[in-house]
Amino acid sequence: MTIRTRTWHAAAWLASLAVLGGGAHAGNAALPAYLNTGLAPEVRAADLVHRMTLREKASQLVNSARAIARLGVPAYNWWSEALHGVMVKGTTEFPEPIGLGATFDAAGIHRMAHDIAIEGRVVHEDALRAGGSPIFHGLDFWAPNVNIFRDPRWGRGQETYGEDPFLTAHMAVAYVSGMQGSNPHYYLAIATPKHFDAHSGPEPIRHFADYDISRHDLEDTYLPAFRAAIVNGHAGSIMCAYTALNGEPDCANSFLLQHTLRGAWHFQGYVVSDCDAVRDIFGGHHYRPTQAQASAIAVERGMDNECADFPNFSKADAAGDSDYEPFVTAVQQGYLSESALDSALIRLFTARIRLGMFDPPSMDPYSHIPQRELDSPAHRKLALRLAEESMVLLKNDGVLPLEHDVKRIAVVGPLADQTSVLLGNYHGTPTHTVTFLQGLKAAFPEARITYVPGTPFLATHPRHPVFPENDAPDPAAIAAARKADVVIAVVGITSHLESEQSDLHLPGFLDGDRTSLALPKPEETLVRAVAATGKPLVVVLMNGSPLAVRWEKAHANAILETWYSGEEGGAAIAATLSGSNDPAGRLPVTFYRSVRQLPNFVDYSMADRTYRYFTGKPLWPFGYGLSYTTFRYGDLALPSAPIDAGAPLNAAVRVTNTGKAAGEEVVQLYLKFPDVPGAPLRALRGFQRIHLAPGQSRVVRFHLKRRDLSMVTASGEIIVAQGTYTLSVGGGQPGTGAPSVSGSFRVNGQIELAQ
Repeated sequence: MTIRTRTWHAAAWLASLAVLGGGAHAGNAALPAYLNTGLAPEVRAADLVHRMTLREKASQLVNSARAIARLGVPAYNWWSEALHGVMVKGTTEFPEPIGLGATFDAAGIHRMAHDIAIEGRVVHEDALRAGGSPIFHGLDFWAPNVNIFRDPRWGRGQETYGEDPFLTAHMAVAYVSGMQGSNPHYYLAIATPKHFDAHSGPEPIRHFADYDISRHDLEDTYLPAFRAAIVNGHAGSIMCAYTALNGEPDCANSFLLQHTLRGAWHFQGYVVSDCDAVRDIFGGHHYRPTQAQASAIAVERGMDNECADFPNFSKADAAGDSDYEPFVTAVQQGYLSESALDSALIRLFTARIRLGMFDPPSMDPYSHIPQRELDSPAHRKLALRLAEESMVLLKNDGVLPLEHDVKRIAVVGPLADQTSVLLGNYHGTPTHTVTFLQGLKAAFPEARITYVPGTPFLATHPRHPVFPENDAPDPAAIAAARKADVVIAVVGITSHLESEQSDLHLPGFLDGDRTSLALPKPEETLVRAVAATGKPLVVVLMNGSPLAVRWEKAHANAILETWYSGEEGGAAIAATLSGSNDPAGRLPVTFYRSVRQLPNFVDYSMADRTYRYFTGKPLWPFGYGLSYTTFRYGDLALPSAPIDAGAPLNAAVRVTNTGKAAGEEVVQLYLKFPDVPGAPLRALRGFQRIHLAPGQSRVVRFHLKRRDLSMVTASGEIIVAQGTYTLSVGGGQPGTGAPSVSGSFRVNGQIELAQ
């Protein structure tokens, strides 16, 4: 513990006591209840809230919560971001979540989230010592994004863990539990799964769109990851979305907030709105005739904290009250009961108390995190490891890994020497970022590496890309390719093209979303031109959503999917090309052949979407990925006798590395359900990432609980159905060419599970 850190915590706590004239000891009977650490946080929070005036209460309902000097309550800005690293300067930046999904490594995501929270604590305390609580420097992080990436055109799909509810649920629990810590009394930080519920584009209409979604699709696709984050991960908060669901805005939705969240899931934490979503209840959805009434219905139905961060409220101690005035008006005009307002505030202050903000420093186990934990070597090492794990080898005719004595390498493509593309969106600013070109030069120090971008697209103006008027290749790129032993084309898209709602209109892109899955034409032209030289061609893709690279699949010698791979991305990609990292990432999304295979973007029905319901032939399927070694599956062990509905199922399989190199394998378990209306074609129900030396075998065991064995009927009931199930375990989906083994088992009887 540093003296500096201890001094600040002690000063803050003693200041609260001084304001109230209390003693300096937590056990002092003269203390007001909210400073008595012997009481439950909820009791303390209630005591504090009941001491406030109406206007003071309202001032705490917005993200820029004001200081209440007479009660010793400091200002606090609830808005902080940590999608894959704390979103400020000097922090460790891990791969974008879509790449994290490709790792199939829940334990790694747990470690990452814990490291992010540790850095967040340091950032928060630094800010407080500097004199305030500015935006993005708090301890309530608005992550993870556990929306389902149902359509590859959505610009924010990169923020998610992919298209599968089961994978997303496990990643959500890993992130939440890692971030919040294991102390029973104090949070390390608070995780906020978002955006509840079903939000997945289109971006331009998010402030007024109302989606009709069946109970089947809600229970089967859109709700499970949120349920897991709350019920299993015990998330301290959750964010409601801009959109409306079945006629009610999400931030005033009785089914979502009352029936499901507070009712079925027994959620005790607080609900924060997406920014301006409460304003949308009135201005976008026209669900209530005035803003006061809209704000009132949000609080009455369970929204606790409004993100209403306007320019003049960027600091929590800013003057003015227009952000929280609608709540005051709502109470005064009888639209909002003060008891509902109190309930919201008790939840908010319970969270702040559990973050240690009203306790002496000696009691908070997280108050003494040293400065050296910020951007530490250990955190950067994990960023590299997760980036390596996220690499997905889509094609390889034997050109990879590259020979260590390769003499001449030509690198083309506008993204090869850029850092911003590696960081994706919602990122902080790391102290260093390794570009692909830097990583390649470090991995092949003896090779002569020539780099020619080959096109001005994304190379000259990455934040404001323009399509060149002339589609021809740069002649220098072709010349470099002709002189090389191997050509590496680093192409794709960026988070400036696919993004949160924007005003960008370019061929293939509209307001943050995509209108085409194709590689942008300037890059496609470049790849074709260097391929025409006849030299071995490796295509390195950088992107946050699937690219329909059909021509490249047919003509390139190898294709490596690298996503937006974080601050160590260049080193991870180069390690994969050199063979020091065996690629074992698996696709967390289906790569479709074109947009013609997709339903209407605004249709939220899951019919013919994702691998669970898609009946066409994809370019590459969910769960797909190659390796530099080979694996064999055998000795599948399943129960020989039927099991009763509701009983767990144990399965085991032997996996053997049959190649000549050590490697990692993502062992995936899929179920095919009895023929019941509503059942998916197949569904992931287990996964483990393992490492095997050449010739090594390992028995991998799975324990499937009743919810793992369940499905959702067409009418929306969650059941364990009677009948025969097919279970497949392998390196990918059954029937996709991945090594696997299958068997069957039977369930007797049928049970319905609670929501």
